[in-house]
Amino acid sequence: MFSQQLEQNATAIQQHLDEVLSHYDDVNVVQAMRHSLSGGKRLRAFLVVKSAELFDIGLAQSIWPACAIEAVHAYSLVHDDLPCMDDDDVRRGQPTVHKKWDEATAVLAGDALQTLGFELVLNPMTSDHPSVRNALALALAKASGAQGMVLGQALDIAAETAREPLTLDDIVTLQRGKTGALIEWSATAGPVLAQSDIAPLRRYAEAIGLAFQIADDILDVQGDAAKAGKRLNKDEEAGKATFVSLLGLDEAKKRAKELIQTACDAVSPFGVRAIALQECARFIVSRES
Repeated sequence: MFSQQLEQNATAIQQHLDEVLSHYDDVNVVQAMRHSLSGGKRLRAFLVVKSAELFDIGLAQSIWPACAIEAVHAYSLVHDDLPCMDDDDVRRGQPTVHKKWDEATAVLAGDALQTLGFELVLNPMTSDHPSVRNALALALAKASGAQGMVLGQALDIAAETAREPLTLDDIVTLQRGKTGALIEWSATAGPVLAQSDIAPLRRYAEAIGLAFQIADDILDVQGDAAKAGKRLNKDEEAGKATFVSLLGLDEAKKRAKELIQTACDAVSPFGVRAIALQECARFIVSRES
């Protein structure tokens, strides 16, 4: 079952991250890193591992870039939760880093998690080929920086004080950076590791990345905060336009399902090997957190 695969993958990722951090000094900033790296569905790591499996690349190799993307994702969450950003007190059902420690520790922990991501992806265990490790690192830099995730976050913050609400096209552009860029990196890591064509996995990733954000917008409106492990209704409170506010709830759900079908079709040429990725796509629109 997909849920078992997801859980097994999450356990493997957590064990590997724990092993890596066991070699660090046990100081506040490292404790905060461990805190921010605990829990979660590890969807991005799952995409790395399963996209690698399409090309017969095993977990011993793919776990390194899989953990790398989780470190970068965790950094983004730590910084997003800060008072100067989204000002959230709860993440994954636990106090956010700046609440459990302080803002300075949260900034430093986020910085350290970002650099940890590049340390992991550039580890020789990721690939015997320096050119492959370099390609993954370069792509990760672009996906996480001012051409990707950071740009998306900046556009999101600007939207809070914009004179005019964002259009649907504006939101698509914003979310392709904020959410979609790291998802695309994750899903295309497999073919990069295999030095193969990334086009099918890129089409898959673009579809699930947008569906992921639509699902988030739906959860923000009708989700259960206890199950989500975070504060909901933030977008409405901030007066921000979302897929739900612009399309309506029913149309947003329909759009998400269409995107998932597009994603499943993109990887169908891989046959039974793609089943896990297709199930992951379907999970994205049915999740409760």
